[in-house]
Amino acid sequence: MNASLLAQTAVSELGYLPLVVLGVYLCLLLSLGVYGYVKSKMTEEDYYLAGRQQGFIVTALTIMATFFSSAAMLAVPGVVYKEGVIFCVFALNLPIGGAAVYVMGSRIARLGRAKGYVTPGDMIADYYDNSSVVRIMVALLGFLYVVPYVVIQMRAGGHLAQQMFPSASTFLLLGFEVDVFAIGASVLSLVMMIYILVGGMRSVALADVVQGSLLLTGMLVAGYAAISALGGVRGYFAALADLPPESLSLPGATGRYTVWSLMTVIVFASLSSMIQPAQWMRYYAASSTKALKRSALIFSIVLPVCYLGGVMLVGLGARALYPPHMAGGELQPHAEVGRWDQALIAVLRNHGLEVLGPAGAIIVAVIMIAILAASMSTADSNLHALSAVLTRDVYDRFLRPKASQRERAWVGRIVIVAAALLALGLVQFGEHNEEFAPLKMIVEMQFVAMAFSCQVLPVAIDMLFIRRGTRAGAIFGMLAGLMVVLLFTPAPGLLFGQGLGEEMASVAGYLKRLFDIGFCGFVVNVVVFVLISAVTRRPDPARVAEMARIMQTDNG
Repeated sequence: MNASLLAQTAVSELGYLPLVVLGVYLCLLLSLGVYGYVKSKMTEEDYYLAGRQQGFIVTALTIMATFFSSAAMLAVPGVVYKEGVIFCVFALNLPIGGAAVYVMGSRIARLGRAKGYVTPGDMIADYYDNSSVVRIMVALLGFLYVVPYVVIQMRAGGHLAQQMFPSASTFLLLGFEVDVFAIGASVLSLVMMIYILVGGMRSVALADVVQGSLLLTGMLVAGYAAISALGGVRGYFAALADLPPESLSLPGATGRYTVWSLMTVIVFASLSSMIQPAQWMRYYAASSTKALKRSALIFSIVLPVCYLGGVMLVGLGARALYPPHMAGGELQPHAEVGRWDQALIAVLRNHGLEVLGPAGAIIVAVIMIAILAASMSTADSNLHALSAVLTRDVYDRFLRPKASQRERAWVGRIVIVAAALLALGLVQFGEHNEEFAPLKMIVEMQFVAMAFSCQVLPVAIDMLFIRRGTRAGAIFGMLAGLMVVLLFTPAPGLLFGQGLGEEMASVAGYLKRLFDIGFCGFVVNVVVFVLISAVTRRPDPARVAEMARIMQTDNG
């Protein structure tokens, strides 16, 4: 039976099963929202940090679920499918991320609990003489991280709906054409908004437990399906041995990943992901530093196993099953795959029912839901964190300093709705406008978002360990890093016109082939931070000494 016929058979045999499984999953999430509301204490700390009482299992799973987005199940196997074995080295970012939670996260947790911080800006601004400008810069970098990441997840939800319900027809609603992509992205957004609005961090964390468990299971089962589709372990590795030489060595099939570019991606992408607002707030929410360190160990052990034994195997298996081809001087995915980031979907769709036995239909449907869970677990965490950042760091500090907790809670909920609608609008616009380049490749969006987050890393390292920087150094360092990262986006073309914009894009493209985007901004950030700090006044020594003492005292 050829691959096309297998795909048609898979779709027909699944029937209404994906819809049933999806319905059960969404009802479970909504029930967790209700549970979170019942258990909540209606305080700002409870809504954003679940009362700082999360145990190590919940903390581990919510950190994992937030870390692994749709990129884990779509973009990463897609890059492995495109480039070959070399991108499997990307799994090294997992122990680095775990180490960041263990070392940096534990200090953040101690200081956050002692001082009552809620957002990253609370802590960093307080350290640098309670600077309003520092707070705004940290909030801006958090915003620039969150919005692209939420867009990524909603877009993935729309494409997954297309795969789960390929025969769904388009219809008119209020004069607008509505397709299955729009329905999938909209339903994902609506359900997320409901359980975040109702239950806050408690509901988000519990949803992440469900979503994280589905994600880890889905990874391993997808890896098993890829191996089985090639005739078992022996057949799988025999097929890999027959892959073209360029897909088995540096710099990959397209020449994209040099040693430097890959290593800087591994280090700085992982560190950026661990200091973004949603993760930072999870450190605050842990019941103790001991619980957080246990979570870091679980993260460092469990995720690499699932990563290497799951999505990496799928990407390489897809390359053997559906070899890419050259067209117009560029490497293109096989017709059965369609887009690079659909490699895992293609393996499941074409081989899942064949290799997974009598329960194959249920398993394939559950894995599809696991991909959706990967999207939702990252999007909900980031929407929730964005609400805290804009409410605490902007509204509360500059617009309504005397606002009551009740007022701030409602403003936070409005932010969630507005941000979700903005992201959904960008997704819909990008899907129907071919020239809207930022939405064309999930993995590229991911790295730009992480590059923005990376610009908080120098001030975080200084505050947590070195303590020699100044307020002015922090401000201008973050600003310089932000300007560098913007060179890798469409912003130069929009701001400076086609001529100068193209020249700047050419320089950015050259640097991008050599290094990670976040690393490029980080280097400039650090240089500016160090130089300006050398000639400006340091923060209040008494405050610095007090914060250092708290961070170095283990509170269990």
